[in-house]
Amino acid sequence: MLQRVVLRRSDIIVPVFVCEGSGVKRPIGSMPGVFQMSVDVAADWLAERANAGFRAYLPFGVIDAAKKDATGSESIRESNVVCQIVRETKKRKIAMAAVTDLCLCEYTNHGHCGPLTDATSTSSGGDVDNDKTLALLAQQAVNHAKAGADVIAPSGMMDGMVAAIRKGLDDGGFPNIPILSYAVKYASAYYGPFRDAAESTPAFGDRRTYQMDPANGDEALREVALDIAEGADMVMVKPGMPYLDIVRQVVDAFSMPTFAFQVSGEYAMLMAAAQNGWIEEERAIMESLGAFKRA
Repeated sequence: MLQRVVLRRSDIIVPVFVCEGSGVKRPIGSMPGVFQMSVDVAADWLAERANAGFRAYLPFGVIDAAKKDATGSESIRESNVVCQIVRETKKRKIAMAAVTDLCLCEYTNHGHCGPLTDATSTSSGGDVDNDKTLALLAQQAVNHAKAGADVIAPSGMMDGMVAAIRKGLDDGGFPNIPILSYAVKYASAYYGPFRDAAESTPAFGDRRTYQMDPANGDEALREVALDIAEGADMVMVKPGMPYLDIVRQVVDAFSMPTFAFQVSGEYAMLMAAAQNGWIEEERAIMESLGAFKRA
């Protein structure tokens, strides 16, 4: 009767890794119990989750290496795997909101979150071209909306990202599609298993030039304020458990709908410890998810 936080299945956004082909269900070694699934298999799996009471899903596209290029052009193709899974769930009337992640790292051949500037005197291959990336993200958002996305969730941490996407959606005839911005995304060591799952490990360097320093808390509030001013309807803090202090600060400062992303490394640690018999799997998972809601 006195429990202050009650965790519900409808609180959860379910991630799903969607690959090309049919009848595909490939295990992801660093994420026990998680698979890359083709559209047909993923849709069946999401139907089961909907029947169990989950009400939203977040698809990530996994494409063949031969389709990746310097600009991530597959990301703006209207028939890519993310658009396919959204259309399929709508066709089947699966009762889950489609929250689509916007980023280019899964589609570029260098693994960074946008096209690069020309490499002149550096061996790194150049920096991400912020403004060119904004145009691609806006087009990606419109394509997802056309496919039936209910919420657009940009994760690339580009400057001016939310404003560009909002304008793109409005101009494209989708003024009522809300934006869930990854407003606070740290350059974290906890993303490793995701990069295995999405096949998006950077070919060189890292993403610290456009993601946030884990030691910096004040910057998080500035980033959230900027995204809200640009039109974000909801905000995200990523990763989750190591940054619950940031989640709490964001909620206190802005009173906005706020999400926390339990990232792949957090999941992998829990599952590895459980499989070794070091912790109780279900209790640990429920405790970790409950902590997000408590924060």
